[in-house]
Amino acid sequence: SFNGVLMVPPQQQASITRSMSGSIHEIFVLPGRFVQQGARIATLENPEFVELQQSYLEAAAECEFLEQEYQRQQTLASQEAASRKRLQQSKAEFLAAQSRMQGSKTRLQLLGVQPDQLTAQGILPYLEIKAPISGYVTQIQVNLGTFVPAGETICEVVSKQEYWLQLTAYEKDLSQLKEGEAIAFTVNGLPDRTFEATLLSIDQTVDKTNRSIRVYARVKKGELQFRPGMYVHAWIDKK
Repeated sequence: SFNGVLMVPPQQQASITRSMSGSIHEIFVLPGRFVQQGARIATLENPEFVELQQSYLEAAAECEFLEQEYQRQQTLASQEAASRKRLQQSKAEFLAAQSRMQGSKTRLQLLGVQPDQLTAQGILPYLEIKAPISGYVTQIQVNLGTFVPAGETICEVVSKQEYWLQLTAYEKDLSQLKEGEAIAFTVNGLPDRTFEATLLSIDQTVDKTNRSIRVYARVKKGELQFRPGMYVHAWIDKK
């Protein structure tokens, strides 16, 4: 038999962070509420975000002008009406502007902003923070006005589509464990019900303190009452 906890796969749990710092301007969710992928979680205020958008729009406009100038110089050069040096200079200026535009565009995309929409919609005053997956909001770490450093977690979103068991086994148990084996378990808070899982994987490292090994199993059918972190007792019937 084993003790452990319920967990969700790493692919179904998202820590929401941003690569740009700022102050929380609005919060649109509550802990425990379900949100769809793409729903607004909060908005972030930072003057650098406005400057980044401005830099992109200026670089895009400059790039468009210099591209036309470069094409004009190519035409003149083909007609021997312009010097080769002026053509090369025009090309260098165009490529430099294009590089600046691409740099700003990439930074905006990393922040979840679609740069192509800025031309039509104009500069956004606040950076929107959106849910990367559908799930339940938890671990909200901020309130209005909180300054959030770059990379710090704002909240987490947890999907409950699939549950795993994280169980603690020991070296003496290894010979009894095989992937694909059926596991039965009970959950604290639901003591009168027995659930089923399938042994998924066995960790390859041993804890040096208590010589334990982590074992993971996929729950066959979850329950609405399940929560990540709930204590479980599991066993393998060898009869």
